[in-house]
This record gives sequence, structure tokens and C-alpha cells, in this order.
Amino acid sequence: MSTGMPPRLPHSKKAEHSAHLLWKSVSSADEYAATEFVQHLLDGGTDPESVLLDVIAVVQARVGEEWAAARISVAQEHAATAINERAVAAVSVHPAARTTATQGRITVACVDGEWHALPARLLAEVLKLRGWQVDYLGAQVPTPHLIAHLHNTRADAVALSSSIATRLPTAHAAITACQAIGVAVLVGGAAFGPNGRYAKLLGADAWAPDARAAADHLARGRLPLPEPNHQQFADLPHLADQEYTLVARNAASLVRSVFAALENAFPAMRSYSELQRERTAEDLAHIVDFLATALYLDDEELFTRFITWTAQILEARGVPARSLPPALDLLARVLKDFPRATRIIQAGTHALITAPFTAAGNTA
Repeated sequence: MSTGMPPRLPHSKKAEHSAHLLWKSVSSADEYAATEFVQHLLDGGTDPESVLLDVIAVVQARVGEEWAAARISVAQEHAATAINERAVAAVSVHPAARTTATQGRITVACVDGEWHALPARLLAEVLKLRGWQVDYLGAQVPTPHLIAHLHNTRADAVALSSSIATRLPTAHAAITACQAIGVAVLVGGAAFGPNGRYAKLLGADAWAPDARAAADHLARGRLPLPEPNHQQFADLPHLADQEYTLVARNAASLVRSVFAALENAFPAMRSYSELQRERTAEDLAHIVDFLATALYLDDEELFTRFITWTAQILEARGVPARSLPPALDLLARVLKDFPRATRIIQAGTHALITAPFTAAGNTA
């Protein structure tokens, strides 16, 4: 593969061109070409942080976009992510990335149940470049193990990453547990919502939209010490109505009830293949999970964003989204005695009916 680049490109154009070249290797599943290319960039004097965030992270974002548009399969998305992880590893061991730890010590981890580890890995590598001693714990770290690690290492702070909003209740527990032992928590990732709206709601000490912003935030000074005796339930007093608890505990039975009734409410389902029926059950499970999370946060917008995104994904895959409103209607009937759940489901249905996809509002 040719690794030459036009001379004297402006930084933004150079990074854009580099991301394009890396994408060619990643999208063709050429691991060797991808790692050789990032090594070539570093050998040529490109800043390691720029390689991580302006090239590899940009390519990874494109991987997600291509999957969402159904231009690549789940298997191809996983393969591309694995290659990007190898590219990050190639940066981490390159001589240009070797630094001496002159800052404090920080732990970087994904919350329990979060398998999307690449954003956290990128942050860990950027913090190393900025002079931090970093303990990178990777994906899906159970909170008790995280707390034990913090006790053993006496870290100055912990950075928690989560990409999937359904992990937010677990993230909340992890944030509170870390703060209970006096460790400040910085959070990041798509799970925390637009502008980090859920980070503040869940009591995090700081939020950053990306790895560069997180490193800049930490460079400005230590995070404030957590408030003593902070209690998790104090952040979300609406949980006293038990709607979240009951929906979360009965998620499987809710999915079964809706699935059993959906065939009558949506006759087209009668011609579904076994695989299509399995996918429908999976979609219903995701809907219930996101409803539970919306109840936890008392935020109907989280649910409406998810349900409209789901409709877009279905349409991109050639599956009419018109099955979603009947499913939501059935779910609302089952939960008719849950006022917050009913309100959230109604908001989701309204969002589907008014959304700009042709089939979403068609319940015929």
C-alpha cells in the first residue's frame, strides 16, 4: 500500500487525508497495512495524539456510521474495530509515544456491562502522552473490582466510559461507589447524552465530550473532591415510585407479553421467518431496556432518541419501521398503571409518527 501524502497539506487536510487512507486499510480488513500506516505517520513526525484522535478515532466513527447505514455488517464492524484497536496499540509502543509520568495517577475503565472499550483506550493513551500514570482496566469492569483497584493504587481520579445508555444505572452506582472512597470521577461517552446532561444528573464530578477535552480538563487542575456522605438515591428522588425497579425486574415478561400480542396487532409479522422473529424479540428487549433507563433518569427524550434511531436503523436495513407504533401501544397497555412509563411511551409514539421516515407512522 502506498503511504505517500501530498506535501505541505494544512494540518486539518493532512489529518483528513490520513484518515481516508487508514479507512481504506481498515475497510478492506488489512491489519498489516493499517498498523504500518500509523507507524509511517509517526515516523514522519505526526504528533501521536493527532494520530490517535484525528485519524484512528475519525475512522472508528466512520465504522459506526457505515454500520448504521447498513453498508457494512456486524461482523465487518467488529473486524474494523479490532484493526483500529491494533492501530492504537501500534501507536502506544512507538518511540514517539514514549513519555515520562510527571502528573498524577488515574484509572481508566468502562462501566460494568460496557463492551465498547476503544473510546476508553484512546483516552488512556492520550493521558499517557500528557504525562499521566494510567491504569487502563478495559471493558466491562465490575464495580467491586474497580473499587478494590482504587484502594490498592490510591489513584488521584477515575475516568469512566460508557457508550450505551442502558448502562447508566450501573454507571451511577460506580460513580457513587468511587466517590464514597474519596476518588473523584470524570465520565465520558455517548451514554451520558447530549452535552453530558446525564453526567451531572448522576453526580459525576466532571464530564468531557472526547479524549482531548478530558485530557485538557485534567490538565487544568485536580478534580474537586467528592462531597462526603453522598447518597445515590438523593440524585434521583423520582425512583421512589418504583416504576423503574418494577419494569427492570420484569423486563423478560414484558417482552414475552408484547411479542405474543404483536402478531395480531401487526399482521405482517405472521409471514416473518424464524430469524426475523428472533430479531423482533431482540428489538423489543432493547425497547424495554431503554424504557427502564428513561424511567431511571426520568427523561423521555432518551427514549424518543432511541426509538427514532431504531426506526432509522430498521429502514436502512429494508425493514419497515411501521411495526414500532403497534409494539409501543401494546407495551403502554401492559403498563397502563405506570404513569411515568405511559408518558414516556406516548412521547416515543409521537416521535415516530412525526419522524421523517415514510414507514414509521404507517400502522396499517
